[in-house]
Amino acid sequence: MVINLIDKVKKQHLIKRYTYLIVALFIAAIGYNLLVYPAKIVAGGANGLSILIDKIFHIPPYIFILVFSVSVLIISLFVLGIEKSSGSIVATFLYPVFVNLTSGITTIIDVGKSDMILICLFAGLISGWTSGIIYKTGFSSGGLSLVNQMIYEKFKISISKVNFFSNMVIVLLGAYYYGIENIIYAFIVLYIISIVIDRVLLGISKHKVFYIMTSKEEEVKNYLLKNLGQKVTEFDVISGYLNKNDKVLMTVVPTKNYIKLKEEVEKIDANSFFVIADSYQTSANT
Repeated sequence: MVINLIDKVKKQHLIKRYTYLIVALFIAAIGYNLLVYPAKIVAGGANGLSILIDKIFHIPPYIFILVFSVSVLIISLFVLGIEKSSGSIVATFLYPVFVNLTSGITTIIDVGKSDMILICLFAGLISGWTSGIIYKTGFSSGGLSLVNQMIYEKFKISISKVNFFSNMVIVLLGAYYYGIENIIYAFIVLYIISIVIDRVLLGISKHKVFYIMTSKEEEVKNYLLKNLGQKVTEFDVISGYLNKNDKVLMTVVPTKNYIKLKEEVEKIDANSFFVIADSYQTSANT
């Protein structure tokens, strides 16, 4: 009975993951055909390559994306193995199908090219959101990301460096064929994508973590406990510069209290030292 229940939960979770993946791939294809391809924004990845290949060899984007992604997947199965490559299988075949199915969307909705900044903004938002959802469900979009992973496995060059270099080459080729302004548009899209992916994966920070080092720790602690109603944790530390024992106060406060706490700590102790960081999740067992 328990085993059947666990299997049922696992099955429901798997169905949910694949549903999110399919929806994300479909929306990504719409974004490509509605914004990226008509505006010829060559911002790296298989999408950017497909626009270049279409320009040079007049091969429809969905055909290139399919051939390129399948070829990379086959090589990846030998280089990375089935375990590391399996997460890309669905996207490899389904995304080019969706690109083909939505290729006529501009006949229904034509956004034009009069405001390229706005187009870049929405292209980045859609691409970043869909990529974030794909990563969050534990899958991969395949294509160039698999190429970067294979280069890392073989040559031990960090994926971030390989990704930056490969995208930069594609962006520069886009500038050659579509004009220097394509670099500006590509960087806008890539920057927005990176921000949105982080927000999808990590969420929006609703709290701030304060690490406070002060000579007036009791006053600061009392303010946190009595005025803000926040819990405080104390750490015993050794100052690296002065080589003496000290204490650090740690507290997590809602973002709305960020300025209030910062100003009050500086008011209590003008010589205090503190570090502030975003907190995306807090949990406690009481």
